[in-house]
Amino acid sequence: MNAHVKFPNTEQYQRAVGASKTVRWDIEADVIRGRTFDLSKKFLPDGLSMIDAFASLSPAEKRLVSQIQGRTYACIFGLVERFITAKLLEIGRDHWLGDQNALEALVRFSEEELKHQALFRRIEAMIGAKMPAGYVFDVDADQVAAAVLSKSTWSVLLLTLHIELFVQNHYRESIGPDESLSDLFKDVFLFHWKDECQHVVLDELELTRHDAALADQDRDRGVDDFIALVCAVDGILQAQANADAGYFTTICGRPIGTAERADLVAQLLKAYRWQYIFSGASHPRFQAVLTDLIDGEQFERIGNALSALC
Repeated sequence: MNAHVKFPNTEQYQRAVGASKTVRWDIEADVIRGRTFDLSKKFLPDGLSMIDAFASLSPAEKRLVSQIQGRTYACIFGLVERFITAKLLEIGRDHWLGDQNALEALVRFSEEELKHQALFRRIEAMIGAKMPAGYVFDVDADQVAAAVLSKSTWSVLLLTLHIELFVQNHYRESIGPDESLSDLFKDVFLFHWKDECQHVVLDELELTRHDAALADQDRDRGVDDFIALVCAVDGILQAQANADAGYFTTICGRPIGTAERADLVAQLLKAYRWQYIFSGASHPRFQAVLTDLIDGEQFERIGNALSALC
């Protein structure tokens, strides 16, 4: 990085730093506050869990499915924030001798993502203490992060923007307004959302900055890498849908036949694809950023890959 480069977005980085200072929170003092999870309430709202599609389940069973999905929801975020943190620390080097507002913004971003990882580990332990044994989230976060980070920076930054845009929408449109959810579960994602409101601004700034220096062929490779990353995410979702259906079958208290179990897997996968892929890909801001960065053929290539997952 040239020490004399002047970044045109320094005020945006500075605002992100100010916002980070304003919303700073503590896991125990602000989020947990001595509470435990209330299993008489749902964790995920119906719009995310797609619970109405689980037609064979009783109301109590639907609540249990929302809790299993909510547990997976927390585990997935703990997983993706491993590679997000690593990538932020890597690209922060570009600002060492440049814009110190940008450097501080990314350092704070990294610190907050580390806190989120600790929060989701804490939440998993707390939910595990309340729910029956047998839940499985058998994904090695370090292996996944290494695989993601082997792809181009452009694709990883685009995936990060995609994730943090849907985080905003999930809380603002579904989790926050639903008064029937566990209060503690809502607060976990309230405080997570407060940080992500700043992070998504930095995601776009860094993606745009990185893109400006790319050759056309490198950007085209980035498109292929992004598609590969989305397909890898889908592979994790397929495995987790099967694991979560198995967990439900074990603890629900009644026999589940082969056909009903297969339907549970299918409905869980549909919900997970909406939560982690399609709700981000269809976000208007994501669509706008993508349109600005790539050409029509590349846009179509991504669209075709997403359609193949339906």
